[in-house]
Amino acid sequence: MASLTTADEAVEQRVRLHCLAHAGAGVASYRRWPVAAGPAVDVAALLLPGRDNRRREPRVTDRSGLLADLLGPLLEAAQAGPYALYGHSLGALVAYTLTRALADEGAPPPLFLAVGACLPPHATAALMSAAEAPDEQLLPLLGDLGSLPKGEAARPGGLWHRSVLPVLRDDLRLAKALRQAAMDPATGGPVNVPVLVFAGSDDPLAVPTALQEWREWTTGPITVRTLVGDHFFAGDEALPALIGAACREHVAVAPGTPGPGPVAVRTAGGVR
Repeated sequence: MASLTTADEAVEQRVRLHCLAHAGAGVASYRRWPVAAGPAVDVAALLLPGRDNRRREPRVTDRSGLLADLLGPLLEAAQAGPYALYGHSLGALVAYTLTRALADEGAPPPLFLAVGACLPPHATAALMSAAEAPDEQLLPLLGDLGSLPKGEAARPGGLWHRSVLPVLRDDLRLAKALRQAAMDPATGGPVNVPVLVFAGSDDPLAVPTALQEWREWTTGPITVRTLVGDHFFAGDEALPALIGAACREHVAVAPGTPGPGPVAVRTAGGVR
């Protein structure tokens, strides 16, 4: 006769946390997450093509290309055990898109979708439509976010302009395409999982009050929390600690596992 799983044992069940980075980035911002997320959480930073050790691969700029690259491996991972997704800025749109596509494929849903530093798909801002803008218009927008290098690295025609700026432009194209797909009932709309939303207190783009509108993009419970920082707070240890705790709490009350009632609001706190 199979033994029953206790609540303490359920909390220790391992959760795979898939993480996706902001525009123009690889996975360096998640380097400290495996330790900071705490026990029973396996951090898997997903690298998009066209950067780091995938830099020679063509970059993806639309939903179909993104799903062709990442959906297959995620479908396999979804069958292997509990998992969750976190995306930062552009990565949040990628994580939302993958969550919706996994549901369309009938895959086991993630414990939750967590998004950070990202306006909801229906929102607009100047940077979102700036992929085709000339440098003199795009660079000030990137500078407002703190995305520009300083000193010699910022020299026009230098390495950053030749290697990083084209990746940023393609990522902005991808972000625009994913927002458009999210607004299409055939490929978008609300997801049916808990959503955790994280804002930076000093983020000039994704201001905390605007991120509360992610409520329109889930039929499940939602939590919105503001952390100290600007647009790039994913590298701080506070965020992975919160998401790691959410992984352990959500898996403890997953279907078929004993535990207390819904934990989405308790896990990440309320709006601050």
